[in-house]
Amino acid sequence: MTTENLLAELNAASDRALASASGVEFYSQLGLIALVYCLAYVLSARVCRYVPVLCEPPAEPEITPLRHLVFRCGRLLFPLTAILLLQLSLAFAPALLGDGLVMRVAVAIAIILLFNSFVRLVIANELVAKLFRWVGMPIIFLHAVGVLDNIVAVLDGMSIQLGNIKLSVYGIVRTLIFGSLLFWLGRVSNSTGQTIIRKQETLDIRTKEVLAKLFEVMLFFIVAMLMLQLMGINLTALAVFGGAVGVGIGFGLQAIASNFISGIIILMDRSVSVGDYIELEDGKCGVVTELNMRSTTLETFDGKDIVVPNEKFISNTFTNWTHKNEKQRYRVDFSVSYSTDVRAVVEIIKEAVASHPQVLSGEDYPIEERPDCEIDSFGDNGVNMFVEFWMQGIDDGRNRVGGDLLLIILETLQKHGVEIPFPQRDVRLVSVAEKRRTPELQS
Repeated sequence: MTTENLLAELNAASDRALASASGVEFYSQLGLIALVYCLAYVLSARVCRYVPVLCEPPAEPEITPLRHLVFRCGRLLFPLTAILLLQLSLAFAPALLGDGLVMRVAVAIAIILLFNSFVRLVIANELVAKLFRWVGMPIIFLHAVGVLDNIVAVLDGMSIQLGNIKLSVYGIVRTLIFGSLLFWLGRVSNSTGQTIIRKQETLDIRTKEVLAKLFEVMLFFIVAMLMLQLMGINLTALAVFGGAVGVGIGFGLQAIASNFISGIIILMDRSVSVGDYIELEDGKCGVVTELNMRSTTLETFDGKDIVVPNEKFISNTFTNWTHKNEKQRYRVDFSVSYSTDVRAVVEIIKEAVASHPQVLSGEDYPIEERPDCEIDSFGDNGVNMFVEFWMQGIDDGRNRVGGDLLLIILETLQKHGVEIPFPQRDVRLVSVAEKRRTPELQS
């Protein structure tokens, strides 16, 4: 179809619209449209009344994001019902409506209003919302009135041929519009989907991470396939080409593939999860703050982030301090002189250590988890002792306990007059005369 034919068809359509504006059919269609909107309003109100999730917002939207999304989508019920009833009127009342031009225009307007409400409901960025309105609303209107196909034919005819590749104005415009739409929808869907998955309280954290990552991979694959179809690329030919190129790329990306598969294994076997305290083979340690498909982030207690490739958790040895039980046992060493009543010191130190709020103590805990003080060895200068204790979490960072206990032990020993030994040496001074007599005595 040429541009002249398109303009002629548009002029003919406008002439028919003006001619029917004064007829009985015109007023019949207006009355039917008003009746349809009234009926749509009553039906949507009834549905909202008997479905609480559509009429009452959740008390805590952050905890139940899916229910909040359903409540917001309930605002689209009225325009959806109106569009459905208008389409039914067009299908079942052709004798009353004639050519139904006014009804088709009403359907187009209803669809535009629905699209506008959807954009306002979903898109928070004002610039992106305006872009969607200015691009989407004219396309929807032209499609609803039946003119879009002719415009597409005209734009598709404006093309150039470069070998086996055909470039048309329609193809370029379609790729730009729908490619941007797919990119935005993919990003928003990924963020929303992962948020909804991670908010499910019935799932444990490892299952949430597995589902979130699988959702991300699946969504990326779907968007990529749609983009290729949108660009007019034959997927059959691409599969043959991809098989040849994939082998070469596989060697270059084997480290990334290894980390990706290792990330899935970690999430599935539950050896590492967010919040665990990990110590690597090289001595680096920290709390797991993020699990990605390529790497795992450890946050140290001095504020640094250590990004560890997932492959290290599969091929190397590491220590998970809080994998099954967050309770940890530690010990503090100290010494007393040989003249000390050691039995009394044992009870005093156990009581002092148990007074710390982060140390597990009391009748609620088994005896092996309560503070225990024992003799370690007999040293050159005194009796070497230690006190063992259990605590919830790791003795580091915000949970630091060891320094407090050293101070408590020192103050307790000083309070009870217990001497802390220190190295002692006997020094003998030899005079010059003694040095001279020594060889004579030896001879």
